[in-house]
This record gives sequence, C-alpha cells and structure tokens, in this order.
Amino acid sequence: MAGGQPAENQLNGRSLMATWERRIDHIVLAVHDLEAAAEFYGHLGFQVGARNRHPWGTENRLVQFHSSFIELITLGEDRKVIPPHEPGRFSFGAFVRDYLASAQGFAMFVLDSPNATADAKAFAQKGIGSFEPFFFERKGRRPDGSEIHVAFSLAFAMDARIPNACFFVCQQHFPENFWNPEFQKHANGAANIVGATLATEDPAGPAAFLAAFTGVPGWRDEQGGTIYALAQGGSIHLESAESGGGFTGYAITVPNLARQQDLLSEAGIPFSAAGDGITVKAEHAFGAAITFVSAS
Repeated sequence: MAGGQPAENQLNGRSLMATWERRIDHIVLAVHDLEAAAEFYGHLGFQVGARNRHPWGTENRLVQFHSSFIELITLGEDRKVIPPHEPGRFSFGAFVRDYLASAQGFAMFVLDSPNATADAKAFAQKGIGSFEPFFFERKGRRPDGSEIHVAFSLAFAMDARIPNACFFVCQQHFPENFWNPEFQKHANGAANIVGATLATEDPAGPAAFLAAFTGVPGWRDEQGGTIYALAQGGSIHLESAESGGGFTGYAITVPNLARQQDLLSEAGIPFSAAGDGITVKAEHAFGAAITFVSAS
C-alpha cells in the first residue's frame, strides 16, 4: 500500500523498511447509541464484546481481531465525572463528549507502544504532544466467565489543525489477558484493521505531524494523497477534504468478499462494490465509512 513516489526529502522506501515497526492497535468510533451501534456491527458479521464502563464517564464495547480492535464508545449516564482538560493532561472523556456534541464517527486513531512513558517524552520533544502518560486498569472476563486483569498506558498527540482527530499510542501491560482467539471469531472472518483515512482541507499541513507520530515517511499515491505505511500491512491515508477535517473511514480484511456482500444484503445495509473492495458509506455506518478488502 506504499506505492507511488516518495515525499520530498525522504530516503527511498527500501532503506526505511526496518523503521516501520508500529502497527495499528485500535480505532475509536464515538457513537450516540452504543447498543444500536453494537447491533449494527453484529449485522456486519462481527462479534461485539460486552459493555464496559470507565470511571471518566465513557462506556464501550469492543470488536477484537488478531492484533487490532475497534472500540465503540459513548458517554455514560453521569457526565459530571468527566474530568476537564488541563495543561499537560488529556481528558479522554472530555474529547469524546466534545466530539459527540457535533458528530459521531471515527474519533481516535491508535498505534501500539512498547513504552508509553518514553513515547510521551518523544512526542513532547517533537512538539506533537505535551501530555502526561495516562494509565488505567480494569477487570475483564474471558469467554468462559473467568475474571482477568488488564491495564494500559496511553501517550497522546494532537495537531491543532485537525482538532476533532485524536492520536495516541497504547501500551498493553498484560497483553496475554487482553488478546483472546475466542473474541476474534467473526461470522465474516474479519482478521485485522489495515487502513485509516484522514481528510483535511490542507493535507500539506498535517503531513509533518503524521510523520512524527508514526515514525515513517509519507508516500504520495497516484491520486495526490499521502500514505504512511505501518507494520503488518497497515497504513494511514491522508487526502484532501473540501471543508473541515478528520478521520472519514477505515479498511478491514475479510477472507471472502462474496460472503461479506451476502451478510450486508441479508441485513439490508447499503454498500458499493468496486474491484477489490466493498464499502459501506459513513452515512449508513454511524459516521465512519467501512471498506472490506480481501485478506489475500
């Protein structure tokens, strides 16, 4: 997915492959009605996890794949517990609240991290984030009902030119408790998130930010956009928008496009098929376009 010509002042792609280590960890989709979104994702052919509650005022349900996941998130009943943004402290709950005040859709993009504390320091040095690392933990349950402990550290980055798009990295402290093959069994056979599309009025503006956040150079594609290639076949695609800006959609691999098309047809979900992909438009998918691509 890193085709086209390299962006100016970059080394050739072959010599940079060794630095393309980060993978997509997950994406956060903010929705007004969590249960309706979960039902919709079930019709798409996904297994959707149980509802979780956060102490900072949000609630979520997860769709887990081999090494990435979708986080469907909404506001909880008690908005008073949402902490405000403070200098040096990013409020996850406040960002979700503010995002949902004007829209629903693809709000946050997340890469994996071996050390979120080190990443927070690096983001500050690069001028893309001046936030303290955010640690949280909770109890979870395996498919058999047994209790487990999961914990995460996050390091945030933001670009003022796209205030409705949040970026962070996630360090899993107990990955063996989080990733579970039983949660990764989907009727559509989905395997992983492989792409995210970010649209802005001036793509040249956020280009340096994305290079600093991902740690990889951008490659211009034939349509004039820029692709940032990540590990395990993932990528961010930066393209032009007529107005505003933010994440517009994502791509996910499935083993059989015909099977996916059947699931969409059976559920009465509008879609378009073109060559190597099937797309459900944002207006039919809670504000985030979904493109299913062949795993092969």
